[in-house]
Amino acid sequence: MGKSSEEIKEILDLLEIQYPDAECELHYTTPFELLVATILSAQCTDVRVNKVTDEMFKVCNTPKQFADLSEEEIGEMIKTCGLYKSKAKKIKMTSEILYNDYNSEVPDSLEELIKLPGVGRKTAGVVLSNAFGHPAIPVDTHVFRIVNRIGIVETSTPEKTEFELMKVLPKERWSKAHHLFIFLGRRMCKARKPECTDCPIKKHCNYFLEIVK
Repeated sequence: MGKSSEEIKEILDLLEIQYPDAECELHYTTPFELLVATILSAQCTDVRVNKVTDEMFKVCNTPKQFADLSEEEIGEMIKTCGLYKSKAKKIKMTSEILYNDYNSEVPDSLEELIKLPGVGRKTAGVVLSNAFGHPAIPVDTHVFRIVNRIGIVETSTPEKTEFELMKVLPKERWSKAHHLFIFLGRRMCKARKPECTDCPIKKHCNYFLEIVK
């Protein structure tokens, strides 16, 4: 059984009280910087990405500048982010496309964003919601774990989770809910040892009610 709209509202309200500062934790000043940072964040912590981009963006922070670099040069700058060869290739290809086809502007539509190398629905959603203010509910590992644990949805993949959340969450709360679930996942509802006794929404959580209590 899923949650009623009233219970979902209460869950979000409680999380807003717990995490009033919930927002994107990647450092960026432009949509392009956020796009690069989000590509780097795959299987990597935001803390590590920020350490890399805080230095890298002082040297390169436009599509033209990255397009002019070799994959190896980009790779050297992002080496500590993991999967750096694959990410360097995606950043270079995306930069070339943006420079050549989009006048160096990051598109603000899902359809255009997901055409770019290395940009799936999650990355596109992060850029759309944070850089452009469009409603989006990107699903990363934290969001996927949290909403299934609570019982807001029962889904088997991040993409299915996104579409189900779009049905049950109020559209005006999509973007904020994304950050609230991530904050809960990073700070309390961890994958291996969730801190259930301190959780502000434990009375609404299937995991707590069925397994822990």
